[in-house]
Amino acid sequence: MVFLVAALLLMGVLLGTVAHVSLPVTLAAAVFIGGWLLVFAARERRSRTRQR
Repeated sequence: MVFLVAALLLMGVLLGTVAHVSLPVTLAAAVFIGGWLLVFAARERRSRTRQR
């Protein structure tokens, strides 16, 4: 239950921020976060394949 409340609070803060910034800033942030997640996923996958 606490996780759900925290997730909803975080989503509300992020959506509130997106509503107040311009579209190019929002898209730039989305591209940055997506790239960060792709790099993280690639590093995790590579580290898991090395352990085997």
